[in-house]
Amino acid sequence: MNGMTTPAVPEAPRIPEAVHRRRWAILGVLMLSLLIVVLDNSILNVAIKTISTPEPTGLGATQSELEWAINSYTLVFAGLLFTAGLLGDRIGRKKILLAGLAVFGIGSALAAQSGSPAELIAFRGVMGLGAAFVMPATLAILMNVFEREEQPKAIGIWAAGVGLAVAIGPITGGVLLDHFWWGSVFLINVPIVIVAVGLMIALVPDSRDPKPGRIDLIGVVLSVIGLVLLVYGIIKGGQLADFTDPAALATILAGVAVLVGFVWYEKRCDHPSIDISYFKNRVFSAAITAIALVFFALMGVTFFAVFYTQSVRGYTPLQTGLLMLPLAAAQLIFAPRARLVVERFGVRATCAGGLALCALTLASFTILDADTPIWILEVIFFLMGAGMAHIMTPTSVVIMQALPREKAGSASALSNTFRQVGGALGIAVLGSVLSTAYRGGVEDELKVLPAGARHTAGESIEATLGAAGRLGPRGEALVSSANDSFLHAMHVTALCGAGVALVGVLIVSLYLPGKQPKAPAPTDASSPEPDRVGAEH
Repeated sequence: MNGMTTPAVPEAPRIPEAVHRRRWAILGVLMLSLLIVVLDNSILNVAIKTISTPEPTGLGATQSELEWAINSYTLVFAGLLFTAGLLGDRIGRKKILLAGLAVFGIGSALAAQSGSPAELIAFRGVMGLGAAFVMPATLAILMNVFEREEQPKAIGIWAAGVGLAVAIGPITGGVLLDHFWWGSVFLINVPIVIVAVGLMIALVPDSRDPKPGRIDLIGVVLSVIGLVLLVYGIIKGGQLADFTDPAALATILAGVAVLVGFVWYEKRCDHPSIDISYFKNRVFSAAITAIALVFFALMGVTFFAVFYTQSVRGYTPLQTGLLMLPLAAAQLIFAPRARLVVERFGVRATCAGGLALCALTLASFTILDADTPIWILEVIFFLMGAGMAHIMTPTSVVIMQALPREKAGSASALSNTFRQVGGALGIAVLGSVLSTAYRGGVEDELKVLPAGARHTAGESIEATLGAAGRLGPRGEALVSSANDSFLHAMHVTALCGAGVALVGVLIVSLYLPGKQPKAPAPTDASSPEPDRVGAEH
């Protein structure tokens, strides 16, 4: 027995017995940490209408300021996930997670006290900084406390935590906005952070990569600059209702150029933030792309759905939160069970079916009108949640099992980066499509307003309704026109989102693996799969 010739085999795959016994309790703590990060954006989706109303009720934020209130968080989050994953692998994921929770809690308390849209955008960036260190660490720790055969089930439950947050967020936000000021939707994070930190210290073990690389500062800077320029240009194009405007186009092109430079540098760097060679694996690349496209569609849809339910249909924030419950309930129901569908039909069929269902539900928004029975929206939300659940769980498993266990932080960071970048671009692109289509529809009707007020009043339905309210009875025709223009813009935007989801169907159909044949009885010849994915590196 020459155990010294293969030193990595005994140390890597096995989990210490003490950790193994409390693995489900650890998963519960990780889900609580995940909850606050996802909860924050789902709460904010319900609060955006309130924040867009003038003081003292809200901050009087414009459409572009609302997009930046969401995107400042998302951009800092996405830009720093590379670094967060590397730091977790290097100095310990538990330490990184605790630090991230603390920063997130401080940012939440500051955001709650914002006195202007600019302050809110800045403090949301602080929250994004904390979240960047929380999200990848949760999945990386999960991969290090569960054995390979239990990982799909654990990741399914982890993904269901996203559904739980999507469910709790809007309802919690609605209750808070019914009883307190808008800042309470951020302050609610603070007690959750305190509980999560206490449980983390008590239960969660630390883990790290035994052979970490150096931190890639140049790569981090390039990724952040590139993302900010790209999304800023897209938002600017929507705000101006002209993507060919030199200010918007030059910024978009500069962002793309910096991101191309980032990829070029990473390929030549000896300690890259992201190992570009991972993307030579078509399965890995297709799974990453599918996650990005799902969140592109989801974030764009929730952005305009809130204005549909509140501005056009007249529901309160709490009622809007309850209306979104089927979306979350479906994720909660189906995400833990998606692995069973994969076992029966394979990753390719499961993900293609999920994306096709998302495309269908997005296209279904075109049948919604000002007086459509609300149960139709509920069915659409439920089917969309079911589709998402059958994409998120299988793709997360593929991504996390494609890299060695000690690189779990990097794998999780990549997955979450593309998820967040997809979400940021979804809000920016689909929000801009919505804004451009809306302005085009309502522009002629704005002539009843003073010339200096027309541009601002055309930015969003909320801005138009505010201007119409100041006109008194003369504004009634403008309200009707605003609703009609918004519905048309929503239909155009939904079809764009459906088109993006169909691109995803094509990608996963081409590159994700089909149904795997049943493994033969265990023999020495049947071991390549664990070796290919496992932790012997």
